[in-house]
Amino acid sequence: MSNKMHITLTVNGEEHEFLAEPRELLIYTLRERLNITGPHIGCETSHCGACTVTLNGKSVKACTMFIAQANGAQVTTIEGIGSPDNLHVLQKSFREHHGLQCGYCTPGMITRASKLLEENPNPTEEEVRFGMAGNMCRCTGYQNIVKSILAAAGELNAAKEAAE
Repeated sequence: MSNKMHITLTVNGEEHEFLAEPRELLIYTLRERLNITGPHIGCETSHCGACTVTLNGKSVKACTMFIAQANGAQVTTIEGIGSPDNLHVLQKSFREHHGLQCGYCTPGMITRASKLLEENPNPTEEEVRFGMAGNMCRCTGYQNIVKSILAAAGELNAAKEAAE
């Protein structure tokens, strides 16, 4: 007898339906089943944040969430934030302000930063540091990550003001 359950998941606007073991981790569903490889497997304990995605409007660590918990959810990964041909402001800012080095943590950083700026469009440096505390980088020392997020916030705010 199979323990598999019917799962419906919308990832980056595309609906997926499949059978899965309820205890399958969301990160493995994304990477292995759906071939969405932006979120990375880092620590598998939720400490590093390399697997950060947005699920139903909240930042979550996909390495500790069962697919059964995500059933019916809307998921956004780095692939849903921008594309190589149309980079999101955060992606451009990370590139321009050297907010990345090896790039392993970058998808989780940008996914979390995107949600952070949605929640707080004009954060202080302290608020960025606090809001990004669940995402680790072993290369950059964080200063350029913070600078990148603050620069993106300024650009997003300027674009919003220009549109008004």
